[in-house]
Amino acid sequence: MDILLVLTFATVAIVLLFDYTNGFHDAANIVATVIASRAMTPVQAVVVVGFFEFMGPLLGGTAVANTIGKFVDLGGLAPRLALETLFCGLIGAIAWNFLTWWKGIPSSSSHALVGGLVGAVVVSVGTDHVAWGFTELFQQGKVTGVTKVILALVLSPLIGFWGGFFVHRFVLGLLRAARPSANAPLRHAQFLTSAGLAFSHGANDGQKSMGILTLVLWMGGFIPAFEVPLWVVLACSVALTLGILSGGWRIVRTLGFAIYRVRPIHALDSQIASAAVIFTASMIGAPVSTTHVVATSIMGIGASERPRAVRWAKAIEIAKTWVVTMPGSAVMSAVIFALQRGFFGLG
Repeated sequence: MDILLVLTFATVAIVLLFDYTNGFHDAANIVATVIASRAMTPVQAVVVVGFFEFMGPLLGGTAVANTIGKFVDLGGLAPRLALETLFCGLIGAIAWNFLTWWKGIPSSSSHALVGGLVGAVVVSVGTDHVAWGFTELFQQGKVTGVTKVILALVLSPLIGFWGGFFVHRFVLGLLRAARPSANAPLRHAQFLTSAGLAFSHGANDGQKSMGILTLVLWMGGFIPAFEVPLWVVLACSVALTLGILSGGWRIVRTLGFAIYRVRPIHALDSQIASAAVIFTASMIGAPVSTTHVVATSIMGIGASERPRAVRWAKAIEIAKTWVVTMPGSAVMSAVIFALQRGFFGLG
């Protein structure tokens, strides 16, 4: 069988595996506040989230997929080398996802994907094949390439923090005279807000894998241009949803309890703020980290209510992981590429 065909199938499988790990790694980001506030049982949360997670990539467009698929330039390479590079970059991202999931640390799958691909491309063919976007930014004022990805990943946690802060202040004002019995409708409302958050997550994160999978097919010569086929959308939707259904319950404890004690009003406000940020980013083609947005929205809610009750030490620990995720996954993918070249003579 043709080695290029085998490599294409293997890389497609790895893309879908990454999508799956993205799902179970990020499942906790969506269901943590729902479960912590006792709005739903874990089974109810997974069913609701799973359905809307599936619908997100189907109805969320392809703007993020186009951004992700074009921040590395592999068009001038031999198809085999291009696919080997993508394969190693994805393996590095998956390895980082498994490591942080095992440790129960809510790191970013988006950071891991970007770092993994950049690391593999740099080691494989050099820095010239990464669309950094610095020249376009400073000379033309256009935000493109890696610059657009990094800017989205840096700004989204800040927006998530202040979004959570102000949404919570607004809702507290509305419920100033409310009695404790108001917790019941707040819990019921989370069926809607968690569905919105799941849809937003699917629309943003599902598109990242769609972009890479389309790039793989284009590099392998199976499609004439970089346009996302319908079956790719469906495949990524299924893989992400299966990952969500598997659940990353190790991280639920961190997001639901370790940063700030989440009650129904906090969970509702976090879901509203996070869904708004992530959905807006999806519409403008900006890949963001659901992990970052949800975690910082919880911090913002805590800061708006009782700053001293926020476990800032845990928040700082999580932030450190965020900082090292991109270089960490880049190093992993670079080492993997070097190893496969040394042992198998590929590349």
